[in-house]
Amino acid sequence: AMQLDANIEPDSKDWTWVLEQQCPDCGFDASSFDPPTTPSAVVDNAMAWLELLDDPRASQRPSPTQWSAVEYASHVRDVFTLFDRRLDLMLTLDDPLFENWDQDVTAIEQDYAHADAGTVVQELHVAAREIAARFGDVTGEQWERTGRRSDGAKFTVASFAKYFMHDPVHHVHDVRQGYESLRP
Repeated sequence: AMQLDANIEPDSKDWTWVLEQQCPDCGFDASSFDPPTTPSAVVDNAMAWLELLDDPRASQRPSPTQWSAVEYASHVRDVFTLFDRRLDLMLTLDDPLFENWDQDVTAIEQDYAHADAGTVVQELHVAAREIAARFGDVTGEQWERTGRRSDGAKFTVASFAKYFMHDPVHHVHDVRQGYESLRP
């Protein structure tokens, strides 16, 4: 079995609450986020990672219990890829059931901690362009198509866009906070 990182608390929270209320940490407000703007929001987010990973502290963890900027960016890249796959399922199948994804296992398997910042930011940009393009093609009634997770969470393409967008926005915030705490 893969050894999880003993320092990192596995994320077992159900984040679907962000669809109901503003995130108190990063300030993302799903109620005011317009799903058709997802492509430009994704591209803006990817641009923020360029700057964040250009920082000399990008591979440094602010504390043993918090990911480095490179680790967060690796996670966001994989979120872009995973959600692109899930969006494709929603657009092509009727009410698909998503396979489970354990982000903490993925972090170990993909060795986020030792990833190269330049490589990660390139891969993040490719993945961002792909999911931005797929959201850019969504029209009309497609926004109401559905998909669900094994834990019972149900999404329309519109609510999925809102739920999805919180993750990369939140992690840009995490990294900026982390850099603040790394200041000498």
